[in-house]
Amino acid sequence: MSSSENKLTVRSSADLAAAVPYLIGFHPGHGSIVVIACRDRRIVFAARSDLPALGSPAHHLLELTAHLVPVVQRQQPITDLVIVGYGAQGHIDPALHVVGEAFTATGLTVRELLRVTDSRIFSLTCDDPGCCPPQGTAVDSTTSLLAVHATVAGLVARPDRAAVARRFTNLDSTGDGIRHATTDATARMAALKTAGNSTVYEAGVHAVRGALRQHDDGTRLTDDEVAWLTVLLTHRPVRDLAVDLTQPHDQHVTFWAEITRRADEPLVPAPATVLALTAWRCGDGVLALMAAERALQVNPDYQLADLLLQTLHAGLPPSAFEQATTGTLPSPFSPNPNIPSEQE
Repeated sequence: MSSSENKLTVRSSADLAAAVPYLIGFHPGHGSIVVIACRDRRIVFAARSDLPALGSPAHHLLELTAHLVPVVQRQQPITDLVIVGYGAQGHIDPALHVVGEAFTATGLTVRELLRVTDSRIFSLTCDDPGCCPPQGTAVDSTTSLLAVHATVAGLVARPDRAAVARRFTNLDSTGDGIRHATTDATARMAALKTAGNSTVYEAGVHAVRGALRQHDDGTRLTDDEVAWLTVLLTHRPVRDLAVDLTQPHDQHVTFWAEITRRADEPLVPAPATVLALTAWRCGDGVLALMAAERALQVNPDYQLADLLLQTLHAGLPPSAFEQATTGTLPSPFSPNPNIPSEQE
């Protein structure tokens, strides 16, 4: 896996298993499946999903594969795939074979099927005991040499999916400070609207530019500043300005994660959507998907987050979203919202 800033070399199945948490941003839990698409031995895409529970009807797994296959196919050109499952043999092995066969049936080459159980990796496609012993190979995604190199390169693998959510979700109820500040900011906004939309937009320009500059300088926004910013973001031109002014780098991802976490609950959708777009442009598909889901959890009718979530579920690149928001998306896509998945 590589970028313009770093390159990590994967030499074995154990290396690949150690790399997966850095590809998707967190350590997969039991019952996860990760599909890794390669182009000439270079990893270009990874998608994670939850497998149906053991004993679920067979059509649940078929529905999952029906969703995953087109998502991966859109990443063409692809030379081959590696599919990794996490959990007990009786649950994972049959599922891996079904998913692998579904990809093979489309003409894609499945290079390896791998299962990770209790920190050991097993190959379902290699029977050479020299490289794939029947007792498996130990894998450590935290202390291996690859993990060290990934950390030095600035890649992060959080403990689990919940740890990603904690970046932008306030687990406790919003404090009195932000609630009172939001009440005051809402009254201020009502007064400002009497002067017209242009006045609201001018205030938004000042607030967004000032907040980003303040964060870049290392100064945390006060509750009053967060409240005023989030109230202004309810004005769509201000939200769109925030998208345009935000740069695709980790510092601004951190900024919007903090604003989303601190926002009064009804005002979460706008900053969460800006966070999702910023994370996506930085290559963090998992954070992008979860932030879009958070926006829709608060307001199921928030259109920009809904469109973004559809684009993410379809495995399309950010450029496709830009086309969709201008009405020029060349072909429709129909993700299945009942199948949770993350793409990176």
